[in-house]
Amino acid sequence: MPKAALVSTAVAVRKSLPVEIRVIGNVEAYSTIRVRAQVSGQLTKVYFQEGQDVKAGDLLFLIDPRPYDEAIRQAEANLARNTALLRQAEANLKRDLAQENFAREQAARYQKLFAEGVLSKQQADQYASDAEVRSEAVRASQAAIESAQAAIKADMAAIANARLQRSYCEIRAPISGRTGNLLVQEGNLIRVTDSELVTIRQIQPVYVSFAVPENRLPEVKRQMAAGALTVTALPSGDPGPPEVGRLTFIDNAVDQTTGTIRMKGTFENRSSRLWPGQFVNVTLRLGNLADAVVVPTRAVQMGQEGEYIYVVSQNQTAEMRPVVTGLRAGEEIVIQKGLEAGETVVTEGQLRLAPGMRVQIAGRAGRAHQGGAEPSGGERRGPGRGLEKKS
Repeated sequence: MPKAALVSTAVAVRKSLPVEIRVIGNVEAYSTIRVRAQVSGQLTKVYFQEGQDVKAGDLLFLIDPRPYDEAIRQAEANLARNTALLRQAEANLKRDLAQENFAREQAARYQKLFAEGVLSKQQADQYASDAEVRSEAVRASQAAIESAQAAIKADMAAIANARLQRSYCEIRAPISGRTGNLLVQEGNLIRVTDSELVTIRQIQPVYVSFAVPENRLPEVKRQMAAGALTVTALPSGDPGPPEVGRLTFIDNAVDQTTGTIRMKGTFENRSSRLWPGQFVNVTLRLGNLADAVVVPTRAVQMGQEGEYIYVVSQNQTAEMRPVVTGLRAGEEIVIQKGLEAGETVVTEGQLRLAPGMRVQIAGRAGRAHQGGAEPSGGERRGPGRGLEKKS
């Protein structure tokens, strides 16, 4: 009798398998601000250390405010002067109005006397002309008031602008985040055209960007319409549990060069484990595949006729059986057709087998599969792609 081939086996089990997409992602800051100066002047004070966490509104830099304080005082002096001119014009208007009223009364009285023949026409015309002169003086005073009022408005605008320019001397953090490298030291002259002074990145919360194969997009959209999708991210080499976030962004176009679509997950990142620019292992959870027949991925082989597995029969002989595989998750794979739960499959030693050959099971035969190591070589990966479901 020919010698039996030594093999390792596992039992196909029926279980609920998580539907996941596993890819490599990149951490992005939730918001990035490049702080620049809005006024020119000497940098007199820096109020933070490089790499320090700052809050929105914290004072970062102080530019010499003295020239801008002088501009405010000059604008306020111009306002005081024009306010005095307005008061003077208003007083002149009251005087001219009184004189105009008196001149018109005089002109009316002398016009009546002219009509009665008491006075000459020349005298009556002289009083009428004087009344017109007084009327022009009133109009001139009214124009002076309007001019003074316009000047006051201009002065108030100049004061507001001077105070605004003065406020730019104090450069404050527009967002809460972490400061980067300080690019300008105290004492340097800053110009508006200069590059940024420092960069602030918000890392609480933070984005994780990743690419998903385009053939998984309909499933992602369908699951996202039913509710928020969970995304986990774990930095390489980090032994701790993964950070948990939610899917918040799907790009509006597929990248035709890679056949993937870009997505983003938002993470609270309260412990600051995720750092901008860092590569992380991303898992997008789409749900569960219930009541699936599952075997180790290393049990599935590829032949000329397609995928197959060796099944150990009750009389301890090997049976080569074609199968149709489905979803892969880690080291497990779903068998859609060709295998039933409870059957024993060969996981190691297939190269020593042929159909009908007797087998000897190494170790504990028929042990139910509980999970293992890396996916088999038959699993296909691509740049920026997760595990692909084979049809």
